Amino acid sequence: MTDAATPPADRAATPYADWANAHWRDTALDWVGEHLARHGRRVAGPVEPRVRPWSLVWRVPTDAGDVWFKANNPGTRHEAALLGALARLVPGRVLDPVAVDAGRGWSLLPDGGPTLREALGGDRGLLTRWERVLPAYADLQRAVAPAAGGLLALGVPDHRPEALPELFGALLDDEESLLLGEEDGLSAEAYGRLRAHRSAFAEDCRRLAGSGVAPTVQHDDLHDGNVFVAGDGYRFFDWGDASVAHPFGTLLVTLNSVADAFGAARRRPGAGAAARRLPGAVVGRARPGDAARGGPPGRPRDPGQPGALLASRPPGRRPDPRRVRRRGARLVAGAVRPGPGLSRPGGGASPAPTARPVASSAPATPPGPSRPWPVAEPDRRCDAHPWNFQ
Repeated sequence: MTDAATPPADRAATPYADWANAHWRDTALDWVGEHLARHGRRVAGPVEPRVRPWSLVWRVPTDAGDVWFKANNPGTRHEAALLGALARLVPGRVLDPVAVDAGRGWSLLPDGGPTLREALGGDRGLLTRWERVLPAYADLQRAVAPAAGGLLALGVPDHRPEALPELFGALLDDEESLLLGEEDGLSAEAYGRLRAHRSAFAEDCRRLAGSGVAPTVQHDDLHDGNVFVAGDGYRFFDWGDASVAHPFGTLLVTLNSVADAFGAARRRPGAGAAARRLPGAVVGRARPGDAARGGPPGRPRDPGQPGALLASRPPGRRPDPRRVRRRGARLVAGAVRPGPGLSRPGGGASPAPTARPVASSAPATPPGPSRPWPVAEPDRRCDAHPWNFQ
């Protein structure tokens, strides 16, 4: 694995708006080819792009199987450095990158095989699978916890309980990004209730900080499409939403996904399996249910997630509205328990993506030295691989 230092300013990748730029594309293609060559591999056909506002992913066919190139936008650029760190801290629990460039937010990963969703097939309600996956994920979190400070130094967002009240206030002050009063945005009533909840939210964060459960990496998008199933266990991927936070924050997304597959009445067994792996210091100080919610019923469920994109975006750059809508939906769903006059937006997990091959008229063999291999037409629906697709 190569962990490149931050490149000079004149070599740094431009923001995600330039992903269609021919010079950017050729530079990235050269980088992919160079690092594959170091491993004795070569590209065997056109790469297939899948584009979202927060990342570009290429499926790269090689003479030894597919690899995956990912370029993150500024708000999720920390993922490349995090991938390299996790491969060292918890080998076998994540994919070992072929190469990463932390400064440009680029990563090159081997193919991980089938996802949990694919392995389950039509039987997504097989609860015993999740009862094995969640303890494995909790073990990963425990192993990474002593290195939390190092992850922060790499640029992984700081969503530890003590940092959340300020992030929550900054999010509420950014009315434009919350789409206040717009379709799919926050209603005035919901916004007022969130502002009125700030003091209680800060108290809940204080309680979480004193719970005895150490902050660690928090995936924030852990569902059955982001877990690879291997013969020797499970590997967790797609860490673009990750932060350093209270470990139970992961359960907001995970249990919503599990509920979609199993039904709400069957949530608890999987949650208990993960919670039992956490440090004994939590016993008598904070119940697993309190940690996942941030407090008793009616209190914030997951104070670690609001504002992740807003906190990491460059000054003066408005985040992509679709990304904010997704995170805003989580905020309202998790921070305020629904009551009369306040519904939970965005409810339910996304349906499983349907694979569709990318049509391309590009030749199957490299056309010449000036461009070692072509780029197929972008698949902007991002439906051919689970990376970022939930």
